[in-house]
Amino acid sequence: MSAAVVPGDAGRGGLRVRDLRVDTREGVPVIEHLDLDVPAGRVLGLVGESGSGKTTAGLAMLAHTRGGLRIAAGSVVLDGTDLARLSETELRQWRGARVSYVPQDPTTALNPALRVGHQVREVLDHHESGIAVAERWRRVQAAFEEVGLPTDEKFMRRYPHELSGGQQQRIGIAMAFVTWPALVVLDEPTTGLDVSTQSLVLKTVRQLTDRHGCAAIYISHDLAVVVEVADEIAVLYAGAVVEQGPAAELVGRPRHPYTSRLIAAVPDLDGRRELKGIAGAAPSPDTRPDGCRFAPRCELAIDDCTRELPPFQDVGQGHSARCIRAGDVRPAEVRDRMTQAADETPEPLLVVEGLDAGYGPTHVLRDLSLVIPGGSCVALLGESGSGKTTLARTLAGLHHQAAGTLRFSGEDLPFGSHARSRAVRAAISYVFQNPYSSLNPRRTVGDSIARPLRVLRGVDRTTARRRAAEMLERVYLSADYADRYPDQLSGGERQRVAVARALISEPALLVCDEITSALDVSVQANIVELIDEMRHELGLTLLFVTHDIALVRNVAQQVAVLQGGAIVEDAPTERLFTDPAHTYTREMLDRTPTLAS
Repeated sequence: MSAAVVPGDAGRGGLRVRDLRVDTREGVPVIEHLDLDVPAGRVLGLVGESGSGKTTAGLAMLAHTRGGLRIAAGSVVLDGTDLARLSETELRQWRGARVSYVPQDPTTALNPALRVGHQVREVLDHHESGIAVAERWRRVQAAFEEVGLPTDEKFMRRYPHELSGGQQQRIGIAMAFVTWPALVVLDEPTTGLDVSTQSLVLKTVRQLTDRHGCAAIYISHDLAVVVEVADEIAVLYAGAVVEQGPAAELVGRPRHPYTSRLIAAVPDLDGRRELKGIAGAAPSPDTRPDGCRFAPRCELAIDDCTRELPPFQDVGQGHSARCIRAGDVRPAEVRDRMTQAADETPEPLLVVEGLDAGYGPTHVLRDLSLVIPGGSCVALLGESGSGKTTLARTLAGLHHQAAGTLRFSGEDLPFGSHARSRAVRAAISYVFQNPYSSLNPRRTVGDSIARPLRVLRGVDRTTARRRAAEMLERVYLSADYADRYPDQLSGGERQRVAVARALISEPALLVCDEITSALDVSVQANIVELIDEMRHELGLTLLFVTHDIALVRNVAQQVAVLQGGAIVEDAPTERLFTDPAHTYTREMLDRTPTLAS
């Protein structure tokens, strides 16, 4: 065994970061004034919106930067060694052995051509080649057991594509912990996972950190998730920490306006308030103001806030904030969430009866029935693999291997879009999950939005372009976005473009397939507000597919719970959340992270 790796050594010194700065090649600071302490056996949560610098800061803890960036100043001391001063050759001995990284997307981190057992053993082959092969395999089995995966040879010989997303993520965690490292950086490891798998991953991270006595940094945009696993939280905004303190205290009594607004953007499982996003956007590194970087978006800002970057000040025991008005910060004011009046039941827009669907010999949906009332939002809730996307794609005509009956506006609806008329295809629109792959990178935003009008409605090019510009304004993007390409947009902006493209054909039914799972909570709140506004303004009917239970209570009037290809509960939203009838629903509610005090 390598002398650099000592299993379960709880006496390690942990991580100490001082005045760390990461610059672009042009010398523009991306991260600056970063001071962090993570003792061995403790978890620090690093939270903030997309673009705040979370991943850049996390990689800097490993003395690594992405292309075009460099560590310009400061120290990253782990167990007495400053990683920022090591050569690339020396760092290669540390990475994977003493410091490890768990990325957000396991499908890009795992080698599709290697069996999962061999992938985990490769880490030991490289860093601990001095121990016997049999002992390395024993360590691999122990790592699999620690993350809740089978340890038999049949499972270890599987390839990544034969595993679920949650299993793939646990393989990534096993790879990170198999060498018993001193530091692990986990970059949004539960984004996109259902609540049951997320709960298991969070529990696994906490247990492994305690067991091996390593320091851990857990990066996320979701405070409700971070509170479940972290001892302390650091809130990052525009490249600088603006608040830091014990997890429970920081969430219960935020002392920076940005933290307060982040908390307001987290979906409320109890339904006591309305979901609220943060207006505006964080400044890019080369446009950051001289004073407080949150001042342009802050309701408490005064002239003094704009003069210089505020220093950190103590606001409680172990709790500090970079705000000159910390004493005036209160939990964000939000209106009581409005519940829909129980008027007469609207006529059904879409009726599903006895639906069976699958892929070749594999059955996914069995004898499924569902009624979607016109003008309402029906949430389709369930864990990964429950059949949500298969049902959504079948209704939208994107999956045709199905049998049963579909009726849309009282008329029979064929399976497969090729068998449907243009009018019907225009009346049912689909917003895909991933905003980064749903837009054609070679088309301008305006062309992508205008295309459904031209193809489905026969509108001429000039009129379609004008309507596209108008639709951009309706989704709170300026008309000049029409000339941009998708790679020039943020994730939230891309998803707004996808919504605009889906709405431009004036559909009657909008199918939203996990449309917020790749977005941070603030952008998610803004997208949900936009969708709900469009529903009321245009008289839309929504099928909102998600695994996010807390979000469901903020968007839907009716919820259908899907398990194993069958609907096990279908009820009005308030009834389902206050008196769930099915055990599966109750279990999902119990496992959902919440910020409720």
